[in-house]
Amino acid sequence: MPRTPEPGLRAADGEDAVAPAGADAVTPGAAFAVGRPSLGQVLDFAWGRGPFTATEAMAGASLTRSTTIDAIDTLVEAGVVRELPNARDAGQYSGGRPARRFELPTDLGAVIALDAGDTHLGVTVTDLARTPLAHLRTDLDPRHTVGQRRTAILKHLEAALADSGVPRDRILALCAGVAAPVTRNGSSPPHPDGFWERTNPGLAEVLAGWAPVVEVKNDAVLAAAAEADLGEAVGCRDYIALIAGERFGAGAVVDGHMLHGAHGGVGEMVLLDHVRGVGSADGLGPTITRIARELLASGAAAADGALARLATEGLRAEGILALAADGDPAAAEVVRGTGAHLARVVAVLGSTYDPERVIVCGAIADAIEPVLDAARTALRPMLHLPAPKILRSQLGADIVLAGAVSTALAAARTIGLPRLAARRLHGAD
Repeated sequence: MPRTPEPGLRAADGEDAVAPAGADAVTPGAAFAVGRPSLGQVLDFAWGRGPFTATEAMAGASLTRSTTIDAIDTLVEAGVVRELPNARDAGQYSGGRPARRFELPTDLGAVIALDAGDTHLGVTVTDLARTPLAHLRTDLDPRHTVGQRRTAILKHLEAALADSGVPRDRILALCAGVAAPVTRNGSSPPHPDGFWERTNPGLAEVLAGWAPVVEVKNDAVLAAAAEADLGEAVGCRDYIALIAGERFGAGAVVDGHMLHGAHGGVGEMVLLDHVRGVGSADGLGPTITRIARELLASGAAAADGALARLATEGLRAEGILALAADGDPAAAEVVRGTGAHLARVVAVLGSTYDPERVIVCGAIADAIEPVLDAARTALRPMLHLPAPKILRSQLGADIVLAGAVSTALAAARTIGLPRLAARRLHGAD
């Protein structure tokens, strides 16, 4: 099962934790509607452990032996914990009375993660050990109305669930990432052009019946959660996850708290419209192609050079970066210019949040290291504070889905699984 980092991130101002729950997370026992907190303590201990004995559970859950055994037997009878062959039967023990062994089945339930962007939708269903059961990725029409976007998301969500083979009543939590700021109730504020309403078409309401816990989060917030759980921010309490493909968006963690804001707008990068030398929130992809066009238009790049030939086929960031990697001088100049542009963006983030690390995320991160090298050099004189480390994310194009899985698993652990156990204990499942 997925690990639970310690210490876990807590959201500021009472917001639920975005990153996977840590040492201070609500325990499953708190979700039981009746007494027997020992059941929740054993469940919490069993999460992610693999096989365990009553002695291990007793120590881990801080319970007496008799209480531990009673709780385990109750959970086994309810079908929530599975008893395994003892150590002798498993061929791992040869002397004395073998200890009983148990596990929390990873197929007891599942979680769903969504990445609902402006032009794409990703859906992943995993078991409780993060093993993928279904994965779907499709293009979306950016001209959708709100109603059309809702219909498209539900259609593909149902298709992914069908592919997974998991009954809907076994979904313990769902988390959706959207390209919009998200308030604490899962809604997004209005956007002047209707963009946020389209990318978050009331998903908290639309998906409410899909799981005991449904969370809607900003995509950069989920990127930050993924980096904390699986990537370059493991063990770090001050960092920025910077989604940097088509447009910039930042998930900001300060002193171990995921920052949110009154309208979920922390990390919205429209402020870059007002930064000299940056001018917009356009991400690294558009910036690379813009600088290449400017270089060609100014005559600074040879009219018969590789960059000019590439322009006849259509300038794309990936092609320009590949030219730079092959040593083309004009493409290398584009890389330097893009690095200087990124350095200004990081300088704004560094002055605002004082992060230890800025992690450049998204599909573009796979080939962006030369730009990061240029940005590191350009950044040093831009700040009075120590410059943050600029790092490349290793989590690829599906980083938002990864963060949504982490967040959904944390919710399954603290709420969804205990509710399933409570239903079974009361014979309602």
